[in-house]
Amino acid sequence: MTLKLIIFDLDGTLIDSSVDITNALNHAIAPFGLNPLTREDTIKLVGEGITRLIEKLLASSRGDSASPVYLADERGTLKLKEFIINRFIEYYTAHLIDHTRPYEGVRETLASLDGFHKAVISNKKTALSHMVLDQLGLSPFFEVILGSDAVPEKKPSPMPVLKVLSELRTEPVHAMIVGDSNFDIDAGKAAGVITVAVTYGYRPREVIAHADYMIHSIAELVPLVEKINVS
Repeated sequence: MTLKLIIFDLDGTLIDSSVDITNALNHAIAPFGLNPLTREDTIKLVGEGITRLIEKLLASSRGDSASPVYLADERGTLKLKEFIINRFIEYYTAHLIDHTRPYEGVRETLASLDGFHKAVISNKKTALSHMVLDQLGLSPFFEVILGSDAVPEKKPSPMPVLKVLSELRTEPVHAMIVGDSNFDIDAGKAAGVITVAVTYGYRPREVIAHADYMIHSIAELVPLVEKINVS
């Protein structure tokens, strides 16, 4: 087998952005009587994009009489969700890398894989994905950076993976996806590519155990790729 393309998830795989996302969420919900989140709370919620994350927060607050969500009708609740999302994006855009950093070894690993096509697929918005990678100096490593709004369906749908394969003219058998969540692994399997789960990210090992391979640091990806290419 000859591997030609490596696709990476962003948050929880290449970068730890949990503190900045938590701060942005707490800013967004502060006026509405919702309990502030800890970093650990955020890690449990992330993975499906900001819209779904806010929906989870609002759903978890039901039954709390202090929450203004339940004084509104269905239409009012929708408007509140949109307002919170806008507050989140405005704050997060201004504080993208206050605390966000690449995981140890990411830059060196990407440099070591310079003979391969590389792409990012994130459930973060495309513009935000570009911005955080630009500000961290990681953008030059990637030919394609795809966010949740680039295709009609996001991970765990295979659609983003298939779009990257098409753009880089690569057959699934020659591609790999690396991620920390079941959304990444499920998307990769549905698209027919090799799946690699990282255990240092945001999801517990039991939900990523169905990956083809599992690594405990990003540096382990280089020997794994070499092994796959000679097998």
